[in-house]
Amino acid sequence: MTAVADVLVGLVALIHVYILVLEMFLWTAPRTRAAFGTTAEFAEASRTLAANQGLYNGFLAAALVWGLVAANFQLTLYGLVCVIVAGLYGAATASRRILFVQVLPGALALIAVLLAR
Repeated sequence: MTAVADVLVGLVALIHVYILVLEMFLWTAPRTRAAFGTTAEFAEASRTLAANQGLYNGFLAAALVWGLVAANFQLTLYGLVCVIVAGLYGAATASRRILFVQVLPGALALIAVLLAR
């Protein structure tokens, strides 16, 4: 079960690295705008805010990777709980799609980590 938990935590970290890239570096690209449902004008006007959000997603990924590398249960747990809380807030305030993109993978990884303990 530990291998499954590690893989799921790694996948959640990769999701957040991908979101970091989208928000920090590709925010105004057509595919990113389509994924987030924004116009070119909005993407340009919100570029700095999106980059800030991307940085926070990077912090979430870093906590998860650090927890995996250090085999630190508490750090991994902290990272996953932060992912889930951030996802719930995003789903409530921005898009319900975040429940499937962020919260569901985070919750599955959290369950696996708890069962592996």
